[in-house]
Amino acid sequence: MISAALLPQGSVSDEAARYLFASTETSWSYYKSIADVFLSTAGGKTDYSIIPIENTIEGSVSLHMDWLVHEVQLPIQAEWVFPSLQNLIGRAEECLDEQGRLDYARIKKVLSHPVAMAQCTKLLRAHLAHAEMEHIGSTVEAVAMVKESREAGWAAIGTRAGAALHGLDLLQEEITDHNNNFTRFLLVGDRPFTERSSDTCKTTIHITLPEDYPGALHQVLSAFAWRRINLSRIESRPTKRMLGSYYFVIDIEMSMDTVLLPAALEEIRAIGCQVRNMGSYPSFQYEG
Repeated sequence: MISAALLPQGSVSDEAARYLFASTETSWSYYKSIADVFLSTAGGKTDYSIIPIENTIEGSVSLHMDWLVHEVQLPIQAEWVFPSLQNLIGRAEECLDEQGRLDYARIKKVLSHPVAMAQCTKLLRAHLAHAEMEHIGSTVEAVAMVKESREAGWAAIGTRAGAALHGLDLLQEEITDHNNNFTRFLLVGDRPFTERSSDTCKTTIHITLPEDYPGALHQVLSAFAWRRINLSRIESRPTKRMLGSYYFVIDIEMSMDTVLLPAALEEIRAIGCQVRNMGSYPSFQYEG
């Protein structure tokens, strides 16, 4: 039995986690904050934490990366990409007309997480500009508030799982602005992930450059370039030590089980960089 921690039941994280562990007996622990998710695994209460780290529309989730770098020492064991499909959720009897069609004018208030709302701006502007918008801590919490409300005409933006969990109706499905809206998730924890295999492997490293070393970042990138090692992502974040001081997180499309990548990291260390291997892991793509 594997135990995993993630953000609220019925969220995109919940759907994504169940996709990854579809063939494995797993127990789920749900938390309201990302800090509690990380600490449950760091403290040994769960085997893994499921962390959304990047989205097609909104980009990186910097807070989650900062936790991985500054607060916990949990290695990355897998990554996978999952579609972030949002839906308009509410009570059909309140929001549909006599012919059973959605009547946007009957919706007085829309609740959701600000990121989910940002992913659905076209529909909100075109049909629900008249409605009050309220930001909530999670899409699932927004759906729960609609369920508990005695006010007519409330709707939430959330997942199919969230609607099913709270017994509400899908007023309009897949309302996101872009069909290619995906979220990248990381599985972090001390237990190696062996439930599935992949032909694609990646490695993530955390690099702090030496101070007063002109051209250090150029030399770091050169160590990969001349070896023809592909970097899929580079992100800079403040070290929180002083203004203008940054660290870099680099995703590399290669496993540490090679000759080239360990040699590149040794070259980078030789110029005075601090290098932390955050994980070498399988990468999975969603197949609907």
